[in-house]
Amino acid sequence: MAFYRQLGNIPPKRHTQHRDEEGRLYFEELMGEEGFSSDSSLLYHRHIPSAIVDATVWELRDQTTTPNHPLKPRHLKLHDLFPEEIWAETDVVTGRRLILGNADVRLSYVVSAKESPLYRNSLGDEMVYVESGEAIVETVFGALHARPGDYVLIPMSTTHRWVPQGSEPLRAYAIEANSHIVPPKRYLSKFGQFLEHAPFCERDLHGPTEPLIAEGTDIEVLVKHRAGGAIVGTRMVYPNHPFDVVGWDGCLYPYTFNISDYEPITGRVHQPPPAHQAFEGNNFVICNFVPRKVDYHPLSIPVPYYHSNVDSDEIMFYCGGDYEARKGSGIGQGSISIHPGGHAHGPQPGAYERSIGVEFFDELAVMVDTFRPLELGEGALACEDQAYAWSWSGRGPNK
Repeated sequence: MAFYRQLGNIPPKRHTQHRDEEGRLYFEELMGEEGFSSDSSLLYHRHIPSAIVDATVWELRDQTTTPNHPLKPRHLKLHDLFPEEIWAETDVVTGRRLILGNADVRLSYVVSAKESPLYRNSLGDEMVYVESGEAIVETVFGALHARPGDYVLIPMSTTHRWVPQGSEPLRAYAIEANSHIVPPKRYLSKFGQFLEHAPFCERDLHGPTEPLIAEGTDIEVLVKHRAGGAIVGTRMVYPNHPFDVVGWDGCLYPYTFNISDYEPITGRVHQPPPAHQAFEGNNFVICNFVPRKVDYHPLSIPVPYYHSNVDSDEIMFYCGGDYEARKGSGIGQGSISIHPGGHAHGPQPGAYERSIGVEFFDELAVMVDTFRPLELGEGALACEDQAYAWSWSGRGPNK
C-alpha cells in the first residue's frame, strides 16, 4: 500500500542512531518489496532480528494437487471438512486444508478454536477471509482484530499468529499468493491514492494501532518457503521473541478490510465481474459479490448471462445470503463452485426467469478468478458434491 503510517517510537531521521532510555541501540530493519524498488517499512527492534539458534524441517500438510480432468464444473462443501471434534483442536496455520492451487495462488480452508504457532509465509502475501468467528491477529507490526467479513492482508514474510476469540469457531478462507496482493491500479492515482470511483478507500483499511511487545526466549517460528521447486516448511528458533518492535513507519503493513465496506457498482443492465473486483495478485483477481440493488433496465435479467471466460477459472466461495443464480444446485453457505475455463457456465435452470423483476440481491460471495488452470487439493477431493456437474441438465452419465 502507498498509504503511509507511523506507529510507536521511531527516530526523526531514518538510518540513524535510535536508542532506548538506557542508551542501548535499537536495530533497524527494512522490510521492503521488489528489491528496494517498491513499498517498504522500517521497523525498530530491541533485539537483532536475524539471530536464530536452530532450524529444522517443518512438515507441511499435504500440498499435492490433482488436475481437473476430465474437465467439469464442481461443487465443494467446505463445512464438511471440519466437524467439531476436529476444529476444537485445530489452528488457523497448521490446520489449513488445501482446496485448489496453481503456480500463482493456493486456496485453503480451516475451522479453528486453537491459537496458532508463530508463522510467516515467504512465498507471497496472504489474504485471509473470515467467514465467521473472531480472532486477534498478532504481528510484528502490532495486533489486528479480525471479525466476520474481514479480509486480513498479511504481507509476505510478516511474522504473526492467529488467536481465536469467543466460543464460536473461526472459519477462515485463505488466499495464499506467490506475489503481492494489491487493489487494482484503475482504482488508484499515479501516487497510490484511492480515486473517487473506487468502491472502497483508505478509511476502510484498518491497521495496527499500537506496537505489540512480547517476552520470551527460544521462540519457534514456522516459515513456509520454496526449496527445489517445492513448497516446504522450516521451523526456526529465535533466541528472543520476534514481537520486539518498539515502532515502525512506512507503506507496508498488515490490515483488515471488511466486505461490508465495499460499495457495489451497479447499472441498468448486468455488470460483469470486473465491476466487483477488490484486489489482484499475479495472474488472479479477488472480487466481492455483496448485497446490492440490481439491474434496473425495464427489460433487464438480473442474474448473470451465460459466459465462457476462456482465459480463467472462476472460483466462488458462498459465505452469506441467498445466491440467486445457484438456486436448486445444492450450493449453500460454505460452498465453493469451480467453473473452469473451457466450460460455459451461468444460472441454474429456472433462475433466469425467476430473476426478472427482482430489484435486490441479498448475497455474499468471494470470487477468485485465475488466469492459469487450478488443480484440486486434497481438501477438494474430500468434500466434492459429485452431482453438481449435471445440475444444468438434470441427469448425469447413464441416466
